[in-house]
Amino acid sequence: MTRYLALLGSINIGGNRIKMVDLKAALADAGYSDVETVAASGNVIFTDDRDPALIEIELESVVQQRFAFKSCAMVRSRDEVQAAITENPFHGTGPEHGSDKMVHSIFLSQQPDTAAVDALIQEHCTKGSERLALGNRVLCLDYVHGVGVSDLSNKVLERRLRCKGTARNMNSLKRILGKMAD
Repeated sequence: MTRYLALLGSINIGGNRIKMVDLKAALADAGYSDVETVAASGNVIFTDDRDPALIEIELESVVQQRFAFKSCAMVRSRDEVQAAITENPFHGTGPEHGSDKMVHSIFLSQQPDTAAVDALIQEHCTKGSERLALGNRVLCLDYVHGVGVSDLSNKVLERRLRCKGTARNMNSLKRILGKMAD
């Protein structure tokens, strides 16, 4: 059995309100073991032995059926969560790195086309101060001045990269990783 993290998008944003105790119960009812939520933003740690791609489909269905709205689900192993932190070029100490609150890893449903990412980076370099880099099914993004003032919304990124995504900042990912080790 593998310990996984499900990153659910659109949880507790807008009208998509879910109590974490209810989300935890829904996953336990669906047969997942050792279910634990972290924060109130759709981070669920659990144990399972199935293929992560199949789990993602099932989790999206569980949220749709139980809570009546669509959510994307990105399922990652502990090693993949660790890589999303350590391989993010904007994370770390020193003047060339951003703050853990502003540096995000956006977990993607698939590896986007490199040309689409390059075009996004090239176009955006004249528009804003954000920095972007591509990882393995992860877009690394330093929002520099904050998510709220950026033109790089989740909808824009999904449209440009042609895949779904959900973001977590370094503070959240470090907290989640600590819980996965427990």
